This record gives sequence, C-alpha cells and structure tokens, in this order.
Amino acid sequence: MNRRLIICFISAAFTVPVGFAQNESQATVDQLVSKNIEAKGGADALNALQSLRLSGKMLIQQGQIQLAYLQTKKRPSEVRTEGTIQGMTQIEAYDGKEGWRVSPFFGRRDPERMSADDLKSLQEQAEIDGPLVDWKAKGSTVEYLGTEEVDGTLAHKLKVVRKNGDVSFVYLDPDHFLEFRILTQRTRHGAYEEVETDLGDYEKAAGVFVPTSIESGRKGDPDKRKIIIDKVEANVPVDDSTFHFPTASR
Repeated sequence: MNRRLIICFISAAFTVPVGFAQNESQATVDQLVSKNIEAKGGADALNALQSLRLSGKMLIQQGQIQLAYLQTKKRPSEVRTEGTIQGMTQIEAYDGKEGWRVSPFFGRRDPERMSADDLKSLQEQAEIDGPLVDWKAKGSTVEYLGTEEVDGTLAHKLKVVRKNGDVSFVYLDPDHFLEFRILTQRTRHGAYEEVETDLGDYEKAAGVFVPTSIESGRKGDPDKRKIIIDKVEANVPVDDSTFHFPTASR
C-alpha cells in the first residue's frame, strides 16, 4: 500500500463527517434537556405548575443593605418583582407584552413603561421552567459545547441563542443536571454586557425543584445581588392585573 493511501486512511479515521457531528450534538442537546426536565420534577409536574410566589430577602452592596423580596410568576410569561425597604417598594413587572417599573429610590414614584432593552432581563425571569425547557417553542436555538470547569465542577455547557438575539450559556451540574450558572451576553442601550447568575439550594414545590439561592450581577463584579428565598408557594391564585401597567381605574 503506497504512502499517500495510508495517509488518506489515517486522515479519514480522525475526521468526523459534518452531518454526523451535527446529529451527535443535537442528540446530546436532546438528552441533556430531557435530563434537565426530569431533574426538575418531570414534564407533568412542570406543566401543572401554573404560578409561583417566591418571598425572602435581597442583599446588595455586599450584604450591607437588605430588602424584603417578593417575586410572582404566572404562565405563560408574566412576572412581577418587588423589593421593599423603609416603606418604599421598587417594582418591575411584565405582562407578556409590555414591562413597567416604579423606582422610588430614584425619586420616581409613578409607574413608567420599560424600554425593550431594559425588559430583556425581566422576560428571562418570567420563564418558570428556565431557558432549556420548550426551547424550540420559544424560538431559541440550543447547541452543546461540551464540558467546562466551573468553580471546580466539570459542568455540561449549552449555548442558548434566544429569539431576540441574546446569548445565554447554561451550565448543568453533571450529577443532577440542574442549572447552577447562567452567563448571558447581550447588548443594552448600545453597550455590551455579560450577566452571570448562580443558582443553588433547590427546593421542591408542587413536585418541581426551584432554586432558592440566586446571585446575579455583571461578570467579574464582586458586588453581586444575592436573593435568598425563604418561602416558595406553588399554584397560588394571581390576578392578571397584578402584572399590567397600572391605570387610574385600578
């Protein structure tokens, strides 16, 4: 056998056809998303979870300031978050179409509609199931990027490109297949930003595991906002008006 033919055989042995590689990657995505769904409690439990009320505390400025925290979520994509201190309450809400806020700490006590850029983070928070469940229906694309070490843990890394173009890198625990870090890259008001969110201390509510420790902030910033959930309530009745922009008639 001549030398050129031997080289061709060796080269072929180390080359994976593009179509095969794509199919293998997609199979891995499907497997990991399936394991993530099961880890959270299974598809039936997730589908039965129609609303969540999370209450606890929010720590900022490295824990020097503590606010009472309340977040309410309702399917399909509504969310309202409140932070209260010294009788003043900061509110951010999204009703599935538009978002609004009340910012008394900045002297703005009247509700104001939020811009599309400011709304991006709130839209992500509205996802009861997280970014991976029903990703196709959400208009996202998901790619498996292999494993990467995160704080000593060799995590599964998936790249989620959302319909609005924002990119989230989701890190799954290799043993439990739950999200423990999400790194989101986006452009907001013309500036590029990376937001890192660490999730932990999962607790079960109505058969679904929900993170009760959430630490979030710009990547590399030591002063991240920390949320500690003391109480998780599932399938609480919530009126849709809670999420809508307030009007004089309400």
